[in-house]
Amino acid sequence: MPTEFGDLSPLITDLLKGIGEDPSREGLIKTPMRVDKSLKYLTKGYAEDPHEVLNNALFTEDYNEMVLVKNIKIFSLCEHHLLPFIGVAHVAYLPAGKIVGLSKIARLVDIFARRLQVQERLTMQIAETINEVLQPRGVGVVIKAEHMCMQMRGVEKQDSSAITSAMLGHFRTYQETRAEFMNLMDM
Repeated sequence: MPTEFGDLSPLITDLLKGIGEDPSREGLIKTPMRVDKSLKYLTKGYAEDPHEVLNNALFTEDYNEMVLVKNIKIFSLCEHHLLPFIGVAHVAYLPAGKIVGLSKIARLVDIFARRLQVQERLTMQIAETINEVLQPRGVGVVIKAEHMCMQMRGVEKQDSSAITSAMLGHFRTYQETRAEFMNLMDM
């Protein structure tokens, strides 16, 4: 994972020239610097360790019912077009002796969302990391997002959204667990 980023400003200047703009005009003079700063922020997840975030907030607890953190806002960049996709993630797990601080689940989602992504991979990365670190009886992740690459260009379907899910352990093998997760998401 890269932790240091180079200066993207010269590339942005070339990009502006490439689309026929004049990077020296008043409104664009600081654009390369702004875009550089923006892209570094939007991809800061590359410099963060998702396992470390969870490991620093693990607690031994004899709790064996579902833990669900829902409606976690996500903002990510599609790796195919570098356009945003925006939505919500719902993350649940069935503890097996360990729980994690609830805010760390939201931080985990942000770490992976702040990388160039496809929604399918993002969904699996969240589920697999929780599964590896907590070793719960099961993990469920559902993400619903709107993709600007579908709304602003290409097929231009403004009201479309994509839903992806990852079900591991009991969430995959037990229909009752999956149904409980889906019902709790709708509350």
